[in-house]
Amino acid sequence: MAMDRDEIIQQVQEVLIDALGVDDDEVTAKATLMGDLGAESIDFLDIVFRLEKAFEIKIPREELFPAENLMNNPEFVQNGKLTEKGLAELREKMPHTDITAFVDDPDINKLGDLFTVDAIVNYVEGKLNAA
Repeated sequence: MAMDRDEIIQQVQEVLIDALGVDDDEVTAKATLMGDLGAESIDFLDIVFRLEKAFEIKIPREELFPAENLMNNPEFVQNGKLTEKGLAELREKMPHTDITAFVDDPDINKLGDLFTVDAIVNYVEGKLNAA
């Protein structure tokens, strides 16, 4: 399915509006799913399902939102912060996400801020280009 970035952005916005019941003006590139759009953990499953359907792609569990595996590993988290090893794992698991600001203060409580509309668009774009 060949789509340009603008088409992907529009489709991702529609998915998030439907899944989260938010207004279209709230779904901006930098909007965080949890903080800005009010997503809860159960919503992530719905978002993945809707993205798979909308773009006709398969999204393996923990590929788009891999935080759970990171947070449960003591090698990756110490004193409430991601370790260097944890940051390396995050970079590997989430190449579609800009973690630059997070690296300065890798507090696991701020991990949810990495799940942005733009990160989803980057992920979908990568999946479609790889197909």
